[in-house]
Amino acid sequence: MAQTKMPAGIPYIIGNELAERFSFYGMKGILVIFMTKYLMDSDGGLATMSESEATYWYHIFVMVTYFTPIIGAIIADVFLGKYRTIIGLSIVYCLGHLALALDETRLGLTIGLTLIAIGSGGIKPCVSAHVGDQFRSDQSGLLSKIFDWFYMSINIGSFLAYLLIPFILYKYQSPALAFGIPGLLMFIATIVFWMGRNTFISVKPSKPKDYWNEITSPAGKKAIGNLIPIYVLVAIFFSLFDQTGSTWVLQAQDMNRVVNVFGLFSFELLPSQIQSANPLMVIFCIPLCTYLVYPFISKFITLNGLRKIAIGMLLSGISFVFCAMAEGVIVGGGQPSILYQLGAYLLLTIAEVMVSVTALGFAYSQAPNRLKSFIMSFYLLAISLGNFIAAMVNQFLGNPYEELGLLTGPSYYLFFTGLTFVTAFVLWGYSSVYKEELYVQTEDMIE
Repeated sequence: MAQTKMPAGIPYIIGNELAERFSFYGMKGILVIFMTKYLMDSDGGLATMSESEATYWYHIFVMVTYFTPIIGAIIADVFLGKYRTIIGLSIVYCLGHLALALDETRLGLTIGLTLIAIGSGGIKPCVSAHVGDQFRSDQSGLLSKIFDWFYMSINIGSFLAYLLIPFILYKYQSPALAFGIPGLLMFIATIVFWMGRNTFISVKPSKPKDYWNEITSPAGKKAIGNLIPIYVLVAIFFSLFDQTGSTWVLQAQDMNRVVNVFGLFSFELLPSQIQSANPLMVIFCIPLCTYLVYPFISKFITLNGLRKIAIGMLLSGISFVFCAMAEGVIVGGGQPSILYQLGAYLLLTIAEVMVSVTALGFAYSQAPNRLKSFIMSFYLLAISLGNFIAAMVNQFLGNPYEELGLLTGPSYYLFFTGLTFVTAFVLWGYSSVYKEELYVQTEDMIE
């Protein structure tokens, strides 16, 4: 009989994820502003980066953060198990926040971001896969629902962080305080996860030889072979999406950021706070897509996972058209309304629900049981590759805020629009031949 009650360990995982995401996005949300306005040298003087340099290093940091999951996945699957890996790397994560809060120089920035990339990146595939591990075969019907709630907790945490941390940095002009609060939340996240230790269902780590046999088995090869082409294409989406923390923040500095709500009241957003529009919209867009958009589209076409991703990719490309129009006004000497970006955020957020939530579920459902974390890391490697693409485009082809380069002003944003349109077309074609599978937990795998 199918179960309708959630596993006992889920509240601890959701609580941990909410606090951890607050810590990560709170730190990440002010990173470009910190590097361009607050970075110090060893003598206490300003040593800030240019906008192009800050954008490059921002995407390099995100790239490394989403590359380390492959290491965390192997540690979890082969040596320590997911619970022990998450606890150990969470401590490393906390130390990274501490380094950022205590040292405002490039040395502190380098040490802090390195430790955060190792800690945050290392636990990412483990936490997502650990969610799925809590569900036995008679609870498999709850799996899609909990991934929606899991993604919801991410967005509640990031929404609060994007509003609060930029305000604290602006009001108190204190990077130590602005980085310290996310560090405190990460410490709380670690404690919450530790509190659930006696309720979690844990999958036993494999022996190295058995693990290798799993990877090279027909099922392992099939999962990897099926998912790698998808995630290489999904990387294009993340080359756009993660620019909300870099080029979009820098563009917002030159925009009219006053929001007028139907003439009743108005308020002004800080450049970094505009990122809060994304998680706020996700909270509403997940049920909107699940209960209205997907059923409506399904009346006309067969809407499988890949087609959701392809449609989302198209929407993300259109969102960059809004940024291109705003950049055109800026280049012409005007000050465009922040409504350009808010419109872009709405399209990008619907795209995120269609691309990211679907791809996250793919990573778990398409993987053989003992390879959940390893396969989950391939989804995260797509984010890493996307940020590598964004960094390389900025470094070698140009960016919207410099006059030199092949891509400047609006052409920069339109380049990414074209890239996503081509990718969406390829994904739609691939959707007709891709076969989805579902793997569930068996009793002999549980500790």
